[in-house]
Amino acid sequence: MAFDVQKIREDFPILKRKIHEDKPLIYLDNGATSQKPYSVINSIKDYYEGYNANVHRGVHTLSAEATEAYEEARKKIARFINAEPEEVIFTKNASEALNLVMYSWGTSNITSSDKITTSIMEHHSDFIPWEVLAKKKGAKFEIMDVDKNGEIPEPEFSKITGAKITSIVHASNVVGTINPVKEMGKIAHDSGGVIMVDGSQSVPHMGVDVKELDCDFFAFTAHKMLGPTGVGILYGKKEILEKMPPFLYGGEMVVDAKVTGCSWNELPYKFEAGTPNIAGAIGTGAAVDYLTKIGMQNVRAHELELLGYGIEKLQEIPNLEIYGPLEPEKRTGVITFNIKGISSIDLSNLLDEYGIAIRSGFHCAQPLHDAMEVLPSARISFNIYNTKEEIDYLIEKMHEIVKVLS
Repeated sequence: MAFDVQKIREDFPILKRKIHEDKPLIYLDNGATSQKPYSVINSIKDYYEGYNANVHRGVHTLSAEATEAYEEARKKIARFINAEPEEVIFTKNASEALNLVMYSWGTSNITSSDKITTSIMEHHSDFIPWEVLAKKKGAKFEIMDVDKNGEIPEPEFSKITGAKITSIVHASNVVGTINPVKEMGKIAHDSGGVIMVDGSQSVPHMGVDVKELDCDFFAFTAHKMLGPTGVGILYGKKEILEKMPPFLYGGEMVVDAKVTGCSWNELPYKFEAGTPNIAGAIGTGAAVDYLTKIGMQNVRAHELELLGYGIEKLQEIPNLEIYGPLEPEKRTGVITFNIKGISSIDLSNLLDEYGIAIRSGFHCAQPLHDAMEVLPSARISFNIYNTKEEIDYLIEKMHEIVKVLS
């Protein structure tokens, strides 16, 4: 379909919201969470109003309908990233998906003689679990650094060699950098290791093919890709998942439970203990439908246009420094920056008075801020419903704020 941002905006009811009574909402905090279209909201409403029941456990009509919708959502997600349905595991968020791999695969495979590699640009969810596991097991914890442009220099890739597992972000939630995870994965595989990819900031913004990337694990989250909160997705290669022990124990993940022992369910249910977020999964399927209809190539093209325009306009602000590569094609739709002498928190609060929502702080990536020697930063992040006019309004108000505070 042709990309029409004004028509797309009509699909998002929250964009009609006024802030502080009369200011139109300018939502530029998509890196934290995206807004939801009517189709996603209505799919959740339809479930609760029309066929609310638990899945897999009943033969009555409502349970059968709920199960069909839940499993259809899994199939949609699998097609979206080019995986098999049994390789798609529902979790409550990307953090849980990453922790699942750490606890299940990591505790079973990492020893004191092993090395774990990650990067300094990771979100806390893909940094802390591996740091904790390395300390617990006495393993080596090696961290790839970034250069002044927010990119991992190629010589740093040598730290992947010999690692039992490398866990790397596909696209940074701070500097936006898109990492060459396919190349990194080849280095990992050539030395007998596996690679885990955090795709929370990539899947919502560009086409992702896990088979083409040849990653062993891939985690992302629904709420950043127009879907509901409370749903994460873990992809894992079937042959690896089958060898891993369960992460949580209880209902659904067991096929035979006796006082003498238990037999675990088949994939993916072995990793989905208890009643899942059925409504959330169905809503995620609706989000995938919405993005598929638009076309991820159109999503990416719109983002690149906004990135180029936003970077150009922000550089007009006195004493403003942008972090990460300035070339739009090297990053996803986040622009993080600071203005000398102005706190990012103060800037965020003042912009909110004009109805503009941005993010301020460490963005759950404090090690990266420390490495770059920068204070908590301001971040704007785009999605399909954002416009150049919104960027113009942001820049206009930032000029006014800088003039007052300078």
